[in-house]
Amino acid sequence: MSSDVVLVDAHDVQIGVCDKRVAHLGAGTLHRAFSVHLIDSCGRHLLQRRAAGKMLWPGFWSNACCSHPAPGETILEAASRRLREELGISASCRFLYSFEYHAHFGLIGAEHELCHVLVAQSDAAVFPVTEEVSEIKWWNRDEISARLVEPQVPFTPWFRMEWQRLLSEHPSFDTPALQV
Repeated sequence: MSSDVVLVDAHDVQIGVCDKRVAHLGAGTLHRAFSVHLIDSCGRHLLQRRAAGKMLWPGFWSNACCSHPAPGETILEAASRRLREELGISASCRFLYSFEYHAHFGLIGAEHELCHVLVAQSDAAVFPVTEEVSEIKWWNRDEISARLVEPQVPFTPWFRMEWQRLLSEHPSFDTPALQV
């Protein structure tokens, strides 16, 4: 797959492409991204600890899968592809909402993304790729909310933002009967 990301304006209109690493250096350049929240039939969420080799937020906990579509690839195609590549599973994703965020990681770089938030449901066994994911855990909504307030548990900034909005604007997003 391409190592390029799709540069966008605030309305998600493509304005170019850029090398993924370059797009994350300095203050970052606004680009298209997605986050998948994977939920099992018991309503538990798969969270992943980002691998130690990640440029930004290594070792931090986040949602099941987050990445970038390649030029010419739709968000749903990219999300399905990355679920297979990172976690070894197939699952249909459903779009919930999009938001723009900007988060700096020290002096190393930043995420400046127009992020499309998706939800998927699966009970399949998960086989994480170690270059991307160092650990996985299935947590229910209450466990996640409790851990988010523990200062010693590091979570990515986008996950924190997404979780708050999911709880307030999509309160039944993890109800198994409502899943894809």
